[in-house]
Amino acid sequence: MEDTVQEMRSRVILGEYGTRNVHSTDFPGNYPGYDDSWDQGRFEQNFRMEIMRFEDDVLEFDMVGIDAALANAFRRILLAEVPTMAVEKVYVYKNTSIIQDEILAHRLGLLPIRADPRLFEFRNSGDAEGTEIDTLQFELNVRCSRNPRASKDSSDPNELYLDHKVYTSHMKWLPQGNQADLFPESEAPRSVHPDILIAQLRPGQEIHVVMHCVKGIGKDHAKFSPVATASYRLLPEITLLRPIEGELAERLQRCFSPGVIALDNVNGKKVARVENVRLDTCSREIFRHDDLKTLVKMGRVRDHFIFSIESTGILAPDTLLREAIKVLMGKCRRFLDELDTANMD
Repeated sequence: MEDTVQEMRSRVILGEYGTRNVHSTDFPGNYPGYDDSWDQGRFEQNFRMEIMRFEDDVLEFDMVGIDAALANAFRRILLAEVPTMAVEKVYVYKNTSIIQDEILAHRLGLLPIRADPRLFEFRNSGDAEGTEIDTLQFELNVRCSRNPRASKDSSDPNELYLDHKVYTSHMKWLPQGNQADLFPESEAPRSVHPDILIAQLRPGQEIHVVMHCVKGIGKDHAKFSPVATASYRLLPEITLLRPIEGELAERLQRCFSPGVIALDNVNGKKVARVENVRLDTCSREIFRHDDLKTLVKMGRVRDHFIFSIESTGILAPDTLLREAIKVLMGKCRRFLDELDTANMD
């Protein structure tokens, strides 16, 4: 009985016709005979984080020993509550391209701006003009002309025209106040990627706009979201109930994603072994085979979350994780303050 309750609390079981133990609860005492009451010492002993992959703008790490509610809190904070800088206002002085002003402003608003939001304040909604502590300004001033050195027989726009493609590299930062001292030249605010295509022009057409970037969060507008994706999944668990050899082992290997099942040569026979469960997609292909489905038990570990954070490039993914933790800590402090206030009343 104790083992059954333990499995119900700690594992999601993948069966042939459905999944078991998928329900969740935030309240202790819902599993008879199982002590899941809050204990800080036990939590500190069981909880751990381990970075599995960190390259460029992608971070994959394991968070073990928490419930889904807390894991989902981190995901939602990363998506919607870690602030960034983005274009909020676009002042169009001249736009003779085929792109309407509103569409151009929308495209500019979605450009990821590399500027540390921690160095700025939130701009007051009532302020008509920003200041150096809450606003960044960029200018885009590009005019297309014919290339006098182009071959007469050429039909390639890249050869015929100059500046006919407007890229984010054309954006010029306009320092306000003491911003030039705050940001060295190597760290000057700019677009994350210099080669994002904004518009295409033809001779005589031009774009001249000034952009105001402010600090914001993703729940106000998606352009402020600092991540391209922030997701998590439960760690798969695959248990071989008995040794599987020969042709059965080869078919077992084909039922899973590459790298999940390895075949070892033991006394001239191929013997299946679980090598890397992280690569499994939980497709349950194994249940198509009557002679294999009873030999394998599949599940997921309920308190082992594999997180994946892909940054837009504004801040490094590890920095985003630290900022998300700070946001969650701030929420907890506010909640405790509200409880203290209610108790005093």
